[in-house]
Amino acid sequence: MDHVGFMQRAIALSREKMREDEGGPFAAVVVRDGAIVGEGWNQVTGHNDPTAHAEIVAIREACRTLGSFSLEGCVIYTSCEPCPMCLAAIHWAHIERVYFANTAEDAAAIGFDDARLYRELALPRDERSLPLERLCAEEAIEVFREWAADPGRIQY
Repeated sequence: MDHVGFMQRAIALSREKMREDEGGPFAAVVVRDGAIVGEGWNQVTGHNDPTAHAEIVAIREACRTLGSFSLEGCVIYTSCEPCPMCLAAIHWAHIERVYFANTAEDAAAIGFDDARLYRELALPRDERSLPLERLCAEEAIEVFREWAADPGRIQY
């Protein structure tokens, strides 16, 4: 399968699962060495999970398939440009490239508008609409220090 074929799979999966009322019209496939290692579709409403976006679900499946938290050497084909959460997960997974079909503007036109999130993330922490308040900093930093000092830690 080539790039177009993988994207067509993501689009077909988005249509199929949308029609089955699984969630919104989004799907993604993770590919390594020319083979699909993970597929996901939007399951937000189907599983009452606001984090169950197509890319997140596909990443989770790919990690299970490969037995690794790192998806180095993988690419993702997604039926829509990733939202901020999914884009962050793609970075954390070390996926090497993103191919997308619909744009963020296309998604906004049907009610999925991520612009607010992008604006919020660009603001200084104390200017965001969601209050963030620091508590127990001294206790928490001790855990970080312990982790940093552990020679057996698994860095990711």
